[in-house]
Amino acid sequence: MSSRPEHSSPPEIYYNEDEARKYTRNSRIMEVQYTLAERAVQLMCLPAESDCLILDLGCGSGLSASALEESGHYWVGLDISPAMLDVAVERGLDKGDVFLGDMGEGIPFRPGSFDGAISISALQWLCNADKKSHHPIKRLSKLFTTLYTCLARGARAVFQFYPEDSNQVDLITRQAMKAGFTGGLVVDYPNSAKAKKMFLVLYTGGVNPVLPKPLTMENDMQTQISNISSKSKRRNIRGKPPKKSRDWILEKKERRRRQGKDVREDTIYTGRKRSGRF
Repeated sequence: MSSRPEHSSPPEIYYNEDEARKYTRNSRIMEVQYTLAERAVQLMCLPAESDCLILDLGCGSGLSASALEESGHYWVGLDISPAMLDVAVERGLDKGDVFLGDMGEGIPFRPGSFDGAISISALQWLCNADKKSHHPIKRLSKLFTTLYTCLARGARAVFQFYPEDSNQVDLITRQAMKAGFTGGLVVDYPNSAKAKKMFLVLYTGGVNPVLPKPLTMENDMQTQISNISSKSKRRNIRGKPPKKSRDWILEKKERRRRQGKDVREDTIYTGRKRSGRF
């Protein structure tokens, strides 16, 4: 069996109910998706302390939404798998909403609706022809032309994807540039076969700006320290409690109660840190 899921079946079939549940049970998948989404948000270079509206293409079960909400943004997710969207709704949509749709058929939103867009591990699916009516070039063109329209001028779109080869990279970037975008590829950890990650960073501006610097093993530690410091400052300014703290947990439980969900009663043990001993 191929190691690339897009070769096994169409996404709406591959991501069935069983596969969708894995994304809420597998801590490794959740960690990787969150980290990729966090990096995509960083590459968008959004204004500090701004509540932007972000489009999440191929949002799946809403794992990338956690990174958007952590940065203080609102979001709208689009995905082709009903099972994945069901899981996203069950997990709770505090600052976002989801829609069922195929991004290869275009983005069905008004011009200038979004301040930015991200997509994590989804773009490579459009390079396959799962149906007789599917033509990869036409589907990529439809995605990028409609995305360009629904983004505000000056906005950025960041696609993290896993290309099969250099031909797929050329195909995708060519269609993005034909749609009016400028930008290019940012490759994190380019010398590592395992850690290497590719991001297509697109701009709606007319001038081709300087791309962000990629992460390397040498500067990764300094970048992480800087990110943690800036997040702490943002939390203090917004007056929000640190993530995973007792106050953060109580706030989230209260939101769930207002949504009519079943939530465990608060106790003296709510939010208590474990000692780590077994």
